[in-house]
Amino acid sequence: MRVKILIIEDEYNLADAISSMLKSQKYDVEIKTDGEAGLDEALTNIYDLIILDVMLPHKNGFEILIELKKEHIDAKIIMLTAKSTIDNKMEGFNNGADDYLTKPFHMEELIARINIQLRKSNSNIDDNIKIGDLVLNIKNMELSNINTSYKVNIIGKEFGLLELFMNNANRVMEKEQLFVKIWGYDTECDINTLEAYVSFIRKKLKKINSKVKLKAIRNMGYILEVDDEKVKS
Repeated sequence: MRVKILIIEDEYNLADAISSMLKSQKYDVEIKTDGEAGLDEALTNIYDLIILDVMLPHKNGFEILIELKKEHIDAKIIMLTAKSTIDNKMEGFNNGADDYLTKPFHMEELIARINIQLRKSNSNIDDNIKIGDLVLNIKNMELSNINTSYKVNIIGKEFGLLELFMNNANRVMEKEQLFVKIWGYDTECDINTLEAYVSFIRKKLKKINSKVKLKAIRNMGYILEVDDEKVKS
């Protein structure tokens, strides 16, 4: 899957310029111009890297950073600020920021810093996502049950959807959110398409005899329900 980057920046023209540059380098990019909306989006935990402004409406960048670290969001975080004091930078680093860039900056420098952080991330990447009795091997696109050793291949949109569910286990994922993340904003796919893919995933879970359940939440979306107590150690 392509690298996903979230930009949380209230200066839309700047955010749009950064987005355009990143998209030209084949990154998937999402923009949020409000602190609370940005935090909600970041908490989906589907992004590889977050570009986070300090001065934001409703919730500032430091507050967002603290919340993301508390929730163990593992995206790399590059903070942007108009303040260049050492105290300001140290606050970001002490709260878990991976890098810090002072405005104004050259776009080329930001891109270079992004690439450095992504290389660091990829060097430590785990090919497996483990949830309950499930293991999803990203490299081989293979889903297996650690208790039974049953395996099944899973590809395409089905893979992307399951990966999203597993990265957000025990969290309700709204239907609109699933459409945007998997098919994009301009998709013509309808609810029947989503339900079909959910059905495919359920069949795969049943085939490998997993205790993990993909449940529908009425008028909302779906949740990948994991009860670790049912999983053998």
